[in-house]
Amino acid sequence: MINIIEKKDCCGCSACVSICPKHCITMSLDNEGFLYPQVDNESCIDCGLCEKVCLVLNQGKECKPFQVYAAKNINEEIRMKSSSGGIFTLLAEQILHEGGVVFGARFNADWEVIHDYTETKEGLAAFRGSKYVQSRLGDSFCQAEHFLRQGRKVMFTGTPCQIAGLKLFLRKTYDNLLTVDFICHGVPSPGVWKKYLEELIALKDNRKNSVLSHSKLIILNSIRDISRIEFRNKCLGWKKYSFALTLSVPNGHGTKNTVLLSEPYNKNIFMKGFLADLYLRPSCYACPSKSMKSGSDITLGDFWGIQYVMPERDDDKGICCLMVNTEKGCQFLPSDKWVEYSDSDYSTVIKYNKACVMSVVPNLKRNLFFDKFQKTDSVVRLIDKILTPPFFRRFLSFAKRLVNKIFHLHSKEISK
Repeated sequence: MINIIEKKDCCGCSACVSICPKHCITMSLDNEGFLYPQVDNESCIDCGLCEKVCLVLNQGKECKPFQVYAAKNINEEIRMKSSSGGIFTLLAEQILHEGGVVFGARFNADWEVIHDYTETKEGLAAFRGSKYVQSRLGDSFCQAEHFLRQGRKVMFTGTPCQIAGLKLFLRKTYDNLLTVDFICHGVPSPGVWKKYLEELIALKDNRKNSVLSHSKLIILNSIRDISRIEFRNKCLGWKKYSFALTLSVPNGHGTKNTVLLSEPYNKNIFMKGFLADLYLRPSCYACPSKSMKSGSDITLGDFWGIQYVMPERDDDKGICCLMVNTEKGCQFLPSDKWVEYSDSDYSTVIKYNKACVMSVVPNLKRNLFFDKFQKTDSVVRLIDKILTPPFFRRFLSFAKRLVNKIFHLHSKEISK
């Protein structure tokens, strides 16, 4: 049976839960806000299936993609609504056009990230764009298997570990399955995300909300007043993307959308903690699915560094790194009628996006953060305090900038 001793040895893919014939494994939250399998020992028949589908125990082989492209959807509207180049939408539309089903991550009514499926093009909008929170898979693996057995085409998108978990769960190859993962930095804690969102909402006693101390205060009655959340809004460009949160606000003539919060990624406190690797899942620091070990057919990601290798392609609206890993993936490539392709190579991708092959290094203050996480009344203040360097380091940084400025001015005077 599954017995998690070290948390780094579980990615939370839930394949063990889905495969259990006695339904005696459930996913339970730990004190960091992540889900882990819990076994009911009395019901367990020790069949060993949970261990056979565990991706940590049954890791795939490292491989390299067949083909690598810098690609963008020629539909500018779709591309601007996407995190990078808008290729996911074209792949998904092709599957739907053939009567298939598309699985992806979306927000639910409480702005938690869950996996779901759609059979319509309209449903793709909810899957579009990055969600920097680990998604809850629920019954997605079983649902995908159901559609596959019906003979319908299925496109399943997810993190590399989710794709690896799905393929182990299925235990056989399906010609009608297209798996698409993405270059993954790591997945932040759903628990931290939930607390962060709660701080965006003033309680009914109108107590002031600390998270908006630097922004315009708007009193919310419910988390469901939020109408849209974007982790990768391109209002300032693709490279300097923004976290944006939009409200549905009654105005006497119906409901209108109002932007409550829009901040560049390096100013938004949740994104700063994520990019500092402060509250990622423990397995992300020793990811078992790097270097294409997931077995996915296609891998998508941002083509960071495009301004250096193909400057003529860089319009700061988003370029996708599209890696084709299998022959099946080649068959599903969208026509160049809809995509602008440029040939590239794997070494270039790795040079500018090392998350392809390397796990992130744990933040040295991660344990300190989670020691205080359950006790704090403000996760925003906690993240800010943890990430703010000590006064002495800030003073040295200021002094260094000042000396450089004086040296630069002095050099200009001498050159006159």
